[in-house]
Amino acid sequence: MDFAELDDKRKEHFLGGGIEKQQEQRKKEKMTGFERIAILFDPESFEEIDQFVTHDCQDFGMADKKILGDGVITGYGTIDGRLFYSFCHDFTVFGGSLGLHFAYKICKIMDLALKQGVPIIGINDSGGARIQEGVESLGGYAEIFHRNVKASGVIPQISLIMGPCAGGAVYSPAITDFIIMTKSAYMFVTGPEVVKEVTNENVSSIELGGAIIHNQKSGVAHFLAEDEIDCFNILRKLVSFLPSNNLEEPPKISPTDDPKRKGEDLNLILPSDSRKPYNMDRIIRTIVDDGDFFEVQKFWAKNIIIGFARLDGNSVGIIANNPEVLAGVLDINSCDKATRFIRFCDCFNIPLITLVDVPGFLPGTDQEWGGIIRHGAKFLYAFSESSVPKLTVIIRKAYGGAYCVMNSKHIGGDYNFAWPNAEIAVMGADSACNIIFRKEISNSQNPEKKRTDLIIDYEKKFSNPYIAASKGYIDNIIEPKDTREKLISALKSIYKKREELPKRKHGNIPV
Repeated sequence: MDFAELDDKRKEHFLGGGIEKQQEQRKKEKMTGFERIAILFDPESFEEIDQFVTHDCQDFGMADKKILGDGVITGYGTIDGRLFYSFCHDFTVFGGSLGLHFAYKICKIMDLALKQGVPIIGINDSGGARIQEGVESLGGYAEIFHRNVKASGVIPQISLIMGPCAGGAVYSPAITDFIIMTKSAYMFVTGPEVVKEVTNENVSSIELGGAIIHNQKSGVAHFLAEDEIDCFNILRKLVSFLPSNNLEEPPKISPTDDPKRKGEDLNLILPSDSRKPYNMDRIIRTIVDDGDFFEVQKFWAKNIIIGFARLDGNSVGIIANNPEVLAGVLDINSCDKATRFIRFCDCFNIPLITLVDVPGFLPGTDQEWGGIIRHGAKFLYAFSESSVPKLTVIIRKAYGGAYCVMNSKHIGGDYNFAWPNAEIAVMGADSACNIIFRKEISNSQNPEKKRTDLIIDYEKKFSNPYIAASKGYIDNIIEPKDTREKLISALKSIYKKREELPKRKHGNIPV
């Protein structure tokens, strides 16, 4: 048999848009598509599919510009021994623009991933729709979006943005579960030229939709990578916490940390003044295995902290108020941030750990007019709907409606603990006494002393954790140093939890 033609075509395919185009890509400090695939997957594990596909566009001279693979590399391979499907835009071919057959290649991979129950990773570096193919390219995008929705909650979907991602192209990554952006990448619906024409704003691509913008301001992205190598490292860390599909348990590793290890520092971490901040990240790292906490959306809505960790080798998702930012208050963005994370963990059987220190919802016209009621309801809905094991520790404050929302016993918390100095009340004792005892305080000969006495009495009667514990709303009051041990023990007792929701097509979350 003659294999010469096959060898020639393979060599042609690996050149993509040609050596010059590949060199241009490297000059921008960007890898070629094949170089990215080689780093993403374990050595020699990647199997390419559809490497000989080409477009069939005949207009605008495209009939003479057929390149094998049509600008996207698709296939499967292993990452740390686990199977993943992937597609990777090749910017050297028509600027990575999406045409009909380009889209069909991606759709085929997505269909295979869904059938097999395997995560899919998309590497995005594209100029957008292939204009020469007109509406066919738009239809191709829509086919991909439709599959993103079908796969949502069934297999993890992760998008790596390593270059431009503009126009309709942004909606596929936006539907996926996580977006990792390199610092040189950007995403936007309308580019700087259109913005200039419509709003008269002068803005660069990076200023409009760069990685820092989407990590700090919009909340579109979940991780900020220094470069492409860092991007792949973040990806590998992320997938280590995730199951391959919604029917599997998350990966469990052999623990190297003592499940009964005490966190002695936690007994001293809270300031004597309950209005002063402290480092919630330090509490998280003291509790979890080996101090290893993988934070998600670190730079956006920093008044709440979310991320992955392990307890005795088990993957868990953590949601914690951050008293160092806005006193840990809940606002529109923090509610959205936590809601999506809760729903992801619930989709993929990852238990939830909630650490509470929340003085309430952020007041003000901006929040009320922006729909804090709707966004807070989303947060409440997500916790209440989730059926994974849910553990809560009230670290310090749990006031008002925010107490209810932060995985309280009333909305389905399985085990709810509190530290001894926790304050569980409709509002803080200061504010409550100012309202209830306004006349008594003002008519007193020593208003300040009267106010102090009333606050102390109110705290004893209404806001200390023993009141909630006496009603069964708190399962146990624990020493801070025992938090890790108690959480691990509780998780073991509830890890196989099975809870069926009422039969329905889907709920109507207040989006």
